[in-house]
Amino acid sequence: MVKFDHFNFNVLDLEKSLAFYKEALDLVPVKEKRDPDGAFVLIYLGDGSSGFTLELTWLNDRKEPYNLGEGEFHLAFTVDDFGKMYEKHKAMGVICFENKEMGVYFIADPDGYWIEIVPEEERQNIC
Repeated sequence: MVKFDHFNFNVLDLEKSLAFYKEALDLVPVKEKRDPDGAFVLIYLGDGSSGFTLELTWLNDRKEPYNLGEGEFHLAFTVDDFGKMYEKHKAMGVICFENKEMGVYFIADPDGYWIEIVPEEERQNIC
C-alpha cells in the first residue's frame, strides 16, 4: 500500500513562514529535524486532522529566492467555511488568483508558493 506522507516547500525565512502558515491556515509544527551543525532545519506542519504534513525546509547557506519555475504546481486545502476563509485571506492581502467559475482561489506564501483553497463541498463533487 502507498499513502501520501508530506510535501516540501523550501523557505528563506523560517519564522516568517511559520507565522504565515499558522495565521493563514492554522497549521502547526508537529515534528522537526535540525542539523547538529546548523546547516538546515526541517519543520513539518500538520492540520490536526489528517496525517499529511507540509515540510518547510530552511537552509542556512541559502540567501537568494528559490526559482519556482512557471508556478504551475501548487498545494491545495479544503475548508469548511469558504466565505469566512476567503475574507480572512483577503484581509491578510495574500490572495493572488481567483477562479470564480471553479469556485476556488489561491493564496501565496512568503516565498511565492501558491496554495489553492477549495470549499469542502466542491472537493466532494470532484471525487
